[in-house]
Amino acid sequence: MSDEGNVISDLKLGNGADRVPSAGIITQYVKDLSVENPNAPQCFQWQDAPNVDVQFNIGARQIETDIHEVELKITCGAKHEGGTAYVIDLSYCALVGMRNLDEGQAHAFLFAEAPRILFPFARRVVSDAVRDAGFAPLMLEPIDFNGLYIQQIQAQQAQAEADAVQGEPMGNA
Repeated sequence: MSDEGNVISDLKLGNGADRVPSAGIITQYVKDLSVENPNAPQCFQWQDAPNVDVQFNIGARQIETDIHEVELKITCGAKHEGGTAYVIDLSYCALVGMRNLDEGQAHAFLFAEAPRILFPFARRVVSDAVRDAGFAPLMLEPIDFNGLYIQQIQAQQAQAEADAVQGEPMGNA
């Protein structure tokens, strides 16, 4: 019998498999893609090296009880002395299924693990879009989403502690 059959029978028999924490990507997709090449064809004659700026943002929203949409938004632009060569805006998303995770685990999956899984696919879309705009493909450097997530959590905790200290009344002198 396949593993899938064992999982299904465990669910039917109530062997606790229905309470096992699980999370995974259901599907992924390009939600929005904008490619601008505002100074074509003049920009193809520019000789100076471009200043490339890359920004990213992560968002998540609940769709159903066990399903969330995670959005990895990437904005890339290349500017030369003569002006903007290109601007790429990508919203790359996934539907994520999660069951039996505590709040901390779910938050970490939505804002660290899911973006880590999505990034290589979003990176390819950006590279292809830049190439299709007539430029050398832009190969985005890997991003340590788990490390950034931990840094953000630590910064929020430090800010909460600082706010708590500021809110304490001054001692008697």
